[in-house]
Amino acid sequence: MNDVIGINFESGNRIYYFEKNNLDVKKGDKLVVETERGLQFCTAVTDVIQIPNSKVVTPLRPILRIATKDDIKKAEDNRKVCEEALKKAKKISDELNLEMKFIDCSFTLDRNQLVFNFLADERVDFRELAKKLASQYKTRIELRQVGVRDKSKEIGGIGPCGRILCCATFLNDFNSVSINMAKNQNISLNPTKINGICGRLLCCLNYEDETYKELKKDYPSIGTRIKVGDVEGKVVSLNVINHKITLEKNDKTQVEVEYNKNESNK
Repeated sequence: MNDVIGINFESGNRIYYFEKNNLDVKKGDKLVVETERGLQFCTAVTDVIQIPNSKVVTPLRPILRIATKDDIKKAEDNRKVCEEALKKAKKISDELNLEMKFIDCSFTLDRNQLVFNFLADERVDFRELAKKLASQYKTRIELRQVGVRDKSKEIGGIGPCGRILCCATFLNDFNSVSINMAKNQNISLNPTKINGICGRLLCCLNYEDETYKELKKDYPSIGTRIKVGDVEGKVVSLNVINHKITLEKNDKTQVEVEYNKNESNK
């Protein structure tokens, strides 16, 4: 077993796990860790937890230290510089006629790298922009083209359920969502019903998909002819939550009936 701490960086809410490294760390502490990008300022979002060796993503990096006052001041100074850098990047991209919508930017704690996230409909040749930014800030520049889901996660909003967007609150990763999930849950395929404000399929279609798959194992497939009680016909729809199916009889009329697999005859 490994003692680890879940952390996230200021630029997102994805959780990464680092080795405790014999430090007295608790949830909410400000920390300094070393990543491939360099030293980074972060926040502990869990207390110490144990995970088995089989689930460790190697190499498991150690937490370097609990952030000092100097670290916290550097992080605050970096945020201020990033606000300026974001405006500068937008100005230069406009001068170069680049179709880019900047979302955010972030410095490593040691200012070894400055990363910009941007949205664009097509691939962008940003080499000249990177050169100008590098000469301005005297550090390595990275420009990352992200998707519309990342933009929604950054700016937030209210979903069709009336709650704050999942991606802006607790979702750490964007899992794959398919149209089959909507079909599986018998949801109308109207784009206004199944798409989020990002224009992509709702992330929440994932949440109950496994439950529907499990429940449907006890139900006949669409198109199957069965007899339930006195009603015989072809299965045209399922309502597994309410334990009902809709049958189309020979005269093309449709009847919704209670379904119990032990009482039906195929």
